[in-house]
Amino acid sequence: MIRGLKAVSDAVLAVASELSVDQVLQRLLDAARELGGARYAALGIPDGEGGFRRFLVAGMSDELVAEMGPLPRTHGMLGAMLAAPGPFRTEDIHQDPRFRGWWPRQHPDMRSFLGVPIVAEGEVIGAFYLTEKQGADAFDEDDQQLIQVLAAHAAIAITNARLYERSQELSVLSERNRLALELHDVVSQKLFSVMLTAEAAATQLERNPAAARAQVERVRDLAREALDELRSLILGLRPPEFARDGLEQTLRKETEMLGRVHGVQVRLVDDGALAGENEERDLAVLRIVREALQNAVRHGRPGQIMVRLGSDRVEVIDDGIGFDPQRADLRARHLGLTSMQERAQELGGELEIRSSPGSGTTIRLKVPA
Repeated sequence: MIRGLKAVSDAVLAVASELSVDQVLQRLLDAARELGGARYAALGIPDGEGGFRRFLVAGMSDELVAEMGPLPRTHGMLGAMLAAPGPFRTEDIHQDPRFRGWWPRQHPDMRSFLGVPIVAEGEVIGAFYLTEKQGADAFDEDDQQLIQVLAAHAAIAITNARLYERSQELSVLSERNRLALELHDVVSQKLFSVMLTAEAAATQLERNPAAARAQVERVRDLAREALDELRSLILGLRPPEFARDGLEQTLRKETEMLGRVHGVQVRLVDDGALAGENEERDLAVLRIVREALQNAVRHGRPGQIMVRLGSDRVEVIDDGIGFDPQRADLRARHLGLTSMQERAQELGGELEIRSSPGSGTTIRLKVPA
């Protein structure tokens, strides 16, 4: 049993390294099959409508799985494990009255069975199904206890993976919303000018053709400017002056503007340019610093913000109200944190968030050369 618990611990640590739901489920399923000594194993996640949102199997070839056709429904023994929070095991599943329904002709015969629900906050969110105990006629109490321990950890892992995937979806939505705001603020003003100028040209067309031609020329110039702005936004919201001014000067302009707009003292301290010249890296750094600054003024209520540039790092430090960076619900609401983490990973850097309620916030980005 001690060796079994060590195996459970190893399996849980391996699962913790995965973030997608499918990867987590497959890791858990493989661990359950190995721990229980089962020839076959399955893991089902119900969809709440009589079917399975996900149903993974282990011990069967892809060809056999394909031959068995569509996924099973949540009936018979499969459904029984989803209806009650307790485990069930038997030497011969055929003898149980609940053994009814879905059983394709190609399906391997199965006798010994161990089913263990996966329960999170009182709700059954899935179940392990193990069949055909290898080296024995049936699964025993030790097998059941090991799979129950794994199921308890599985509930946490599945919940965390779901939250992560949801945060990814929300992060994409946040990017879209941010782009929409940029489009509204930058491009819509130009388009409004185009409309007004076009109307002016129309009213002067008969009375003053020369003035109308001038207005049409103005419409063309405004449309070209709007198109340039739109292209800039679509290509990643790259500031038009970034290529010319570089990271330090662009940040200096943006911090000055941020201070004026929000009435906050924003200071840029330059301890040395980032090592090496890399425009794409510097643009990614700019976006992360922007997000950190926006988070500070929107949520932190600071009196002062300092942006510190160094040869291998950038810091954004504020004296605001602070927060608990470990709170998952807070991260879900304030999607800028997730966005910054993702950008830092894509950059190959490391993002450190230090904060606590009442003690301000420090965002430190370690930048690769």
